[in-house]
Amino acid sequence: MATLRPRIDELIRLRADLAELRIDLADHGVSALGGLAEVKALEARLHAVVEEFHQHGIQVKGIAPVLLDFPGERDGRAVLWCWLEGDTDIRWYHRVECGFAGRRPV
Repeated sequence: MATLRPRIDELIRLRADLAELRIDLADHGVSALGGLAEVKALEARLHAVVEEFHQHGIQVKGIAPVLLDFPGERDGRAVLWCWLEGDTDIRWYHRVECGFAGRRPV
């Protein structure tokens, strides 16, 4: 997880900036963070970061909160190792077909 932390932190920052910018523009028509061009730039960068995860086989299941699944195996069965924003490390897994509701502690 340590090697992914910079990308995760960037994803969280982009998410927060984009949310703040959208609210400011909707409520006031202006924002200290910019305008429509900045919205598009933030969206493009957010999608690029998500694509970086996908290129490494990491499934991005959510961005608010960030939820990442890493394909793997446990006891001869295909599983997804889960990391949820706020976790310090991967501490959960679930069978591929069970999803988040089937999460179990490692």
